Amino acid sequence: MPASQPSTLDRVGATGWAVLRFKDPTLPLWIGAALLLVFLMLFPLGAIFRASLWDDTGITFSKYLEVFTNQQFLKAIWNTLIISTWVGAIAVLIGALLAWLVTRTDLPWKKPIRALVMASFVTPPFLGAFAWTLLAGPNAGSLNKLYRAVTGSEEALFNIFTMPGLIFVMAIYSFPFVFSMIANVCELISSDLEDAAEILGANKWRTAWTVTLPLALPALIGGFILAFLQSLSLFGAPAILGLPAGLHTITTQIWTLFQYPPRLDMAAAFSVPLLLATILLLAVQKKILGRKGYSTVAGKGGQKRLIRLGWGRIPVLLFVFGILSLSVFLPYWVLLKAALSKAWAMPLTWDNFTLHNVYFSFFEYGDTQRAIYNTFKLGILTATLGTLLATLIAYITNRNLFRGARYLSFFALAPLVIPGIVLAVGLFIAYSRPPLVLYGTIWILFVAFLTKEMPIGFSQAESTFKSIHPELEDASRIIGANRLMSLKDVTAPLARSGLIAAWSFIFIGVIRELSVAILLFAPKSKVVSVIIFDLKEEGQVGVIAVLGILLLVVSFAVILAVQWLAGREVVATRE
Repeated sequence: MPASQPSTLDRVGATGWAVLRFKDPTLPLWIGAALLLVFLMLFPLGAIFRASLWDDTGITFSKYLEVFTNQQFLKAIWNTLIISTWVGAIAVLIGALLAWLVTRTDLPWKKPIRALVMASFVTPPFLGAFAWTLLAGPNAGSLNKLYRAVTGSEEALFNIFTMPGLIFVMAIYSFPFVFSMIANVCELISSDLEDAAEILGANKWRTAWTVTLPLALPALIGGFILAFLQSLSLFGAPAILGLPAGLHTITTQIWTLFQYPPRLDMAAAFSVPLLLATILLLAVQKKILGRKGYSTVAGKGGQKRLIRLGWGRIPVLLFVFGILSLSVFLPYWVLLKAALSKAWAMPLTWDNFTLHNVYFSFFEYGDTQRAIYNTFKLGILTATLGTLLATLIAYITNRNLFRGARYLSFFALAPLVIPGIVLAVGLFIAYSRPPLVLYGTIWILFVAFLTKEMPIGFSQAESTFKSIHPELEDASRIIGANRLMSLKDVTAPLARSGLIAAWSFIFIGVIRELSVAILLFAPKSKVVSVIIFDLKEEGQVGVIAVLGILLLVVSFAVILAVQWLAGREVVATRE
């Protein structure tokens, strides 16, 4: 068709499209989905601010005053800042180094290394923290026992129940966030820029300082902020490793405020500074990453020549696997050993081998059966309805179905700035009193997971819809289909792989979540993460190991299934 002649779709007048949009019988569905999203986000946040500012006498700031004058609270804040700063710095160091080695050098086995980094990302930090109690506990930790056997010393080499131990564990499960950001930047930087600097007389160090570092600096700072925020909002690792040493962070301090007698008003007041700090840091990160002064423009001619490691390839490879062993190999090995041992602290010999832990976990210990059922029920239900709601919202914002539709993306992404335990405080206050009393049921966990995992589902669906041109839907509407039918019959099939990925990410997020569940569970609504946390106090190491391995196996199975489906999608598209 000549460019000067309008297409059939172009000839449809603006008035005609306005009539189609106005007469669309599915408009109440889109408005209902939008209102549901706004309600999910604003209701718990409103409950937090009301509880923190309101008492029987009216508006008061006394609770905030207590937060910033109580020595116990101030100590928790100070501990959190120290821990998060060190975690951010170590995560940037590890993540940036691994990302540079994988993307800019001729390091062998790059795909397995990326897979192991993904394994670190998928591993719940609370499970990694528990594994390290078995590895580096001062008394029976496997590494300390090995050290005593080799040296004859009576002292422990490691004590994981310290602030350095907590920082170490949180850092090795935070660096994958930094790795992902830095790897993306390194893959975009053309070697031509570095070559030009060397031609002008700069040595490799000066080139790295004046060219490579400025290009990667926004991502380095952004990665630090992301790792800082990750550690700021974690509950499981600080609770497992910090509480036995009397070390409180903000999240564990909020958790103690829910113990008897509960102080919901103080929990709300203590949550607000954490919420505001998260919002501020994410805004700073967005501004830094959005700076155009650090961008590089290159077409197909931009070459990325790998740096030759030469004789250092094998030592560097061993070094990389040594780092990954801290987050993957050693923790997974000790969990598997504990799951298959009669006595986890003893060597795994034939006499110490048993499958009783597996049988006991699945068939005899009543709480685990209910928790496994609740976990996968919530995972499937949240992933299914969450993907559906995220799809509707992403479609509304992407196609701008009504005035103000684009603002919905703000509400869909709002949980990114709400730490899990802060969201749990708001949900507890909001849904433990009329008009909606959900506390004590499994449905409050469903609402919590649906709210918390909305950003990842929305982001995946939105990016998928952006790649699908709306003219395909417009054609179906011309022949009589409404918007819902167009979405179901035209857009959704084209977006299938992206929506499957959204479902999978939400599902994995739900089954590994602890910070929300720990405040909202009831005796009949416990999930696996809560059971693992509770069983640690009972010393049921074998059961914890079995449940932890179950979470890991299911997570990896879902990831492999998504990759397989994505591969089939690519093949089908090419054919």
